[in-house]
Amino acid sequence: MSSSSPSQSRQNSADSSIVGGGTAWLDRGFAWILQAVAIASIFVLLWMGWVIFQSAAPALKEFGAGFLTRQEWDVNQLQFGALTYIYGTVVSSAIALLFAVPIGITVAIVTSEKFLPNWVRSSLGFLVELIASIPSVIIGFWGIFVLIPFMKPIQLWLHQQFGWIPLFGTETFGPSLFVAGTILAIMILPTIAAISRDIMVAMPQELRTASMSLGATRWEMIFTILLPSSASGIVGAIILALGRALGETMAVTMVIGNSDQISLSLMDASNTIPAILANQFPEALDELHIGALMYLALILFALTLIVNIIAMVMVKILGFKHQ
Repeated sequence: MSSSSPSQSRQNSADSSIVGGGTAWLDRGFAWILQAVAIASIFVLLWMGWVIFQSAAPALKEFGAGFLTRQEWDVNQLQFGALTYIYGTVVSSAIALLFAVPIGITVAIVTSEKFLPNWVRSSLGFLVELIASIPSVIIGFWGIFVLIPFMKPIQLWLHQQFGWIPLFGTETFGPSLFVAGTILAIMILPTIAAISRDIMVAMPQELRTASMSLGATRWEMIFTILLPSSASGIVGAIILALGRALGETMAVTMVIGNSDQISLSLMDASNTIPAILANQFPEALDELHIGALMYLALILFALTLIVNIIAMVMVKILGFKHQ
């Protein structure tokens, strides 16, 4: 049996102290870096808001809060209002969520549970996530040459069968709010599916095993255990996708029709805040015109900020509820 001398013990203790102290300094330094990055992020956010606010000052002074409820947009007369573009942005994003949420969650369930062979699940997940890497302008061209011709007969059928409903009350000519919502759904689908799948895969296997050992079927386990336990993460994925939908520019601009009108019919052309910014900002010369466009940007900035705040609150509530 070997024993160490007192000098060796003191040396080992000193070495441990040095190593421990070095690690502590590294941990402390890393924490300081993270805090600095977090503070810098807040500063950049406030700085962006301030720059947009300053640029929107002429329109804020001229139109005030009434800008939010005005529909007129006349560059020649310098009369501007945001209601048309707020309506198009919100409705197209709502249509996208209506389509993408159930499909995305279904894809997440199928690719996280053992319904299919592993190679099929992996291939399906890869194909869905591949959509996220396609540039939006390419998706826009695909929308013009493929999606609009494909959906035009569907929109005409909806108008013929359900024209008495205001949502389908007009006959489409191709580009429409409905097509814009559909192409947004395709673009945000990977976000919902991928994040929801990761959340479901991270759920402990013991929860699944315990539920099914008590007599629950696989579908009962999914609806009573898996989905409720993953609810906070799924909500976070949906809100992240909504933020993408609210700010999407090129693809929507190419298929929505760019019509400055408010219509209850989804078959009519419409416009969104990002689309009007992309179309008119490069050619804006008058200070009030630029201010009105920046006012729209400020509205979009505030809208996305509010959506993210709501998301944080909902995620915390759902996370606390299922703890």
